Order: sequence, then structure tokens, then C-alpha cells
Amino acid sequence: MAELTAVLASTHHPFYLKATTDRSESRMPQADEWQRKVEAYRQTLTAAQPDVLVMVGADHFHQFFLDNYPTFLIGKQEKYDATFYNEEREFGLPRYLLDGDTELSGFMHQGLMDAGFDFSFSHELKIDHSIICPIITVRPEADLPIVPIYTNIFAPPLPSPKRFWDLGRAIRRVIEAFPSDRKVAAIGTGHLSLELGGPRMFGEHGPDPAFDAKAIEWLSTGNIEAILANVTHESMAAAGNATHGFMDLILMLGIAAGEEADYVDQLDLYHTREMFMTWYPTQKDHLLQAAVRAAAASGAVLGPVYADREGATA
Repeated sequence: MAELTAVLASTHHPFYLKATTDRSESRMPQADEWQRKVEAYRQTLTAAQPDVLVMVGADHFHQFFLDNYPTFLIGKQEKYDATFYNEEREFGLPRYLLDGDTELSGFMHQGLMDAGFDFSFSHELKIDHSIICPIITVRPEADLPIVPIYTNIFAPPLPSPKRFWDLGRAIRRVIEAFPSDRKVAAIGTGHLSLELGGPRMFGEHGPDPAFDAKAIEWLSTGNIEAILANVTHESMAAAGNATHGFMDLILMLGIAAGEEADYVDQLDLYHTREMFMTWYPTQKDHLLQAAVRAAAASGAVLGPVYADREGATA
């Protein structure tokens, strides 16, 4: 059976590449630290030596809109084109042609349907920055086949946080039932508190630092009970109008089986808090040692992070 060798959950910031490749006098002051943290985080995936990536993201109204927005969708293609023109223009993201894995896609589609999740599918899916950003940050070679899963975090009515957790648990079961000796890494990106186009968009930090600190604690400690008791569509909207992307991070916690994270890092940028988290389901020594080396390079934490009044501390 397939081995789930790593689970990665992070925020996705479309300006990372542009900010860290800028060599002009206007280079972002935090660019060096940001790049150092991302390159350290990348080591936590590289050490897992995956053969295929199951990638969870959300379409930002590029190809799905209010007339037809699937709740959950899986790609079933041999190749995936990326990215969209506005992402090239605004964020400086390059174009990609990514390999797919139709065998794993088909197996997962059927397995998730059997588990009670009515998945849509696409043979013409184009990939946007929710999946391209982690390609850039943790697998810039773009040399591994992907199975993309898109969730609805934008167009009400939205699935509940509990539904995202349940889907994550089902995804893990299906991956581990796949009749193959390949190693699979699951990578998902979402948001902490985030405001897009609203009055809190360009603050000194994310719109709700208290939510961010609690969210990192809940995820890193595997405290799904606290998440389901405290996180609702209304509370996420109060934290920022795009905070519903946090549900994709709940999904990743489900894939990680609600265990404590093995690696946690974060960076407070001027309008958002970035978060980088890794779980190793098999807990092999060489993987844990990779996390130790990455943490030494980035200042990350090995294990859970707990919130206090000022933010998140180990």
C-alpha cells in the first residue's frame, strides 16, 4: 500500500516569488528572512522523498464562479496547465505544465465517493496560485506528478469546518489504501486571518492576531475539539473576510490524523501572518532529523506552539 510520508500545511502568499527575487532598492525588508524560512521549510518535504503530491487548494474565482462552484473537486488529468494571466501580471508567477497522476486521481475519486463525499471532477482543470505557490516554495523543480483537490471556501453556502476535518480523515484513509509502493506527500494551503479588499487589508499585521495565535496552537497541538468548538463561518468572517481559507488547514489536520505537528514556523508580515507546518505520519528518524536541521536554519519550533497574549510562543 502507498505510504503517506509527509503532510504539509501552510498559508499561500502570491507575492513571495516577486518579493524574494527583487534585487532593487525597494526590496521588501523582510524578504531575506522570508526566503530563509521558506527554504528551510522546503527541507521538510525533500527529506520525505515523495513520488507524488496530493495538493489541496481553492480556485480564486478563476474558473468557477457563483453560477457553478463545486463544493469539492478532484482533477483527473495527465497534464495541468498553470497559471492565470492576472497571476502572471500581478504576482509575477511563471507558467507551468505539471504532470498529473490519473491512476491515483481515479482511485481517490472513487474512494472518496464511497466514503460519502460527492466529489466533482475535471479533465480540464487549470491550476491557480493556491497550488502554484507551494510548488514554488517547497518543490520549485516542479518535477513530481500532482493530484489536485479544490474546495469551496469562497461561495456560500460553504461546507462546515467539521466537513473539512472529515474529508481530511477520508483522504488519508484512501491514500493509505492505494495499492502501490509509492510515497505520497499531502500539501495544502489556506489562510489564517485575512482581509481582501476590505478596510483591514493593509494593516501592520494580519487583521486578527489573536485568531492567528489560537489557530496555530490548535493546528500544531492537533486540538480539533477546540477548532470545532470555536471556529464557525461567522467567527472566521469576523477575523477577516477571507479567513474561511482556514478550513483547508483544518482539512490538512485531518490528513495528519489530529496529531501534534513535527515542525512549526511562522512569520508576521505587514498584512498577514505566514505559517508553515509539517507532520510526519511514520515518524522515521531521518525525517525528524531533517526537521531539526530545518528548524536550526529558520528558527522554527519542533512540536506544538502555544498562544499567549502577544501572539504565539513555543
